[in-house]
Amino acid sequence: MNTIKETAAVYPIHNLIRSRWSPRSFTGKPVDNELLLQLFEAASWSFSANNSQPWRYIYAHRANTPAFEKLFNCLAGGNQPWAKNASVLILALAKVTTEDGKPLKWAYHDLGAANMCLLLEATANGLHGHPMAGFDAAKATADFNIPDGYEPHVMIALGYLDLPEKLDEPFKTRELTPRTRKPIDEFVFKNE
Repeated sequence: MNTIKETAAVYPIHNLIRSRWSPRSFTGKPVDNELLLQLFEAASWSFSANNSQPWRYIYAHRANTPAFEKLFNCLAGGNQPWAKNASVLILALAKVTTEDGKPLKWAYHDLGAANMCLLLEATANGLHGHPMAGFDAAKATADFNIPDGYEPHVMIALGYLDLPEKLDEPFKTRELTPRTRKPIDEFVFKNE
């Protein structure tokens, strides 16, 4: 099965970056916990402001049905039809204040960087992840007793790629649609 969704990069980029994408079709095949811990290890080596490392993760394997269901029930209805087949669901949180209550201004940026390290490590090991903003953060906060100073920011469906034809619409079409990116001259400006 082809795990690389074709990219149209103008400049040569590393194949690991070209190969990373956010599928919706997962086989449900279990992910070995040692491999999953390897992905979290990769996240731990991300950069962060003042080395604050403000990322936190709560996860559950699909095989652990009650724990998986607890995370699954936080997902928005538009994500549930396909995310149910993920091998693992991950709730990514940002620690947004220091112990003395001062804001960690760059916590979301740092969490995003850690998530990218996690996802690149996943890609390097034949896995794919799909980050989702579509979830109920208030429900997650209550259901997981998340303390003040921490905020659920994104959920990630993780697993092994399956065939797009197994998805219902509109997900099948989204899965088959080519990846696109803005040309770099729309977001990069040389200061002269």
